Amino acid sequence: MPGNDRRHKKTNESSFMKPELTLAYSPCPNDTFLFYHLIHENISEKFSVKEELHDVEKLNEYSEQRIFEVTKLSFFAYFHVIEGYALLNSGSALGRGCGPLLVKKKGKDLKKIKGEKILVPGLKTTANLLLNVYLQKDFQPIPLRYDLIMDKILRDEFDLGVIIHEERFTYEERGLEKVIDLGDYWESLTGKPIPLGAIAVKRSIHADMQKEFDLSLKKSLALAYEFPEKTRNYILENSQAKDEAVVKSHIDLYVNEFTKDIGDEGKDAVYALLEKAKSLGLVKENKMEMFV
Repeated sequence: MPGNDRRHKKTNESSFMKPELTLAYSPCPNDTFLFYHLIHENISEKFSVKEELHDVEKLNEYSEQRIFEVTKLSFFAYFHVIEGYALLNSGSALGRGCGPLLVKKKGKDLKKIKGEKILVPGLKTTANLLLNVYLQKDFQPIPLRYDLIMDKILRDEFDLGVIIHEERFTYEERGLEKVIDLGDYWESLTGKPIPLGAIAVKRSIHADMQKEFDLSLKKSLALAYEFPEKTRNYILENSQAKDEAVVKSHIDLYVNEFTKDIGDEGKDAVYALLEKAKSLGLVKENKMEMFV
């Protein structure tokens, strides 16, 4: 299994044997932008990386199995694996005006939303958690990979679905319309930014290595901003959307100051989201410190 892969490899620069950390993240533009230099440059002298790319809900499932030493995952998924992972201060997707959208087919008259079957991009996604908060658990979540949701609604197989990632920028031209912006709802409810996804590291990894990875990820992000042309092909190769304007909008929306450092405001929002999940009985009580 990838998480048990403890092989070592030589660097080009020296014969020093660096431990290899397994890392998983999504092929979405914000992640490939963030991780490009960490993967392709010799940023750290203390570790090397073996990466895998997976859909967000796969990442959430793998985190429960503790397969990868470092992983991207939804905050809702993280609340279920706190005992095994700690959150980095860098790398989070968190902000304002960037939440998931509940959508329907344009012009479709819906008699009700509560109690209905609604497509969600994964049961452990923050999108599903926010829908639970909005509807007070009164709906039937149907998990489906995020990039398949719009087609199901357009074919009238389902009336409602929650969209994330690149779909946020294309749903209107595809023939869908917004029922509610779940991020806006969260902000109006709490006044806080919405925590969507984070980077987590296994607690079994030494604290010094956890911090080294955190600092290296910050450096990777800084290099991505400094040399955006280097990341271009890698981002487009992996992105579902191939329109460069959509890709740029995606990065601009989901990569921000909270990605550089989540800070006190961001942490406060994460704790608030955790309390909402607890109040709905969706996660159990846990007093462990979340951040490295």
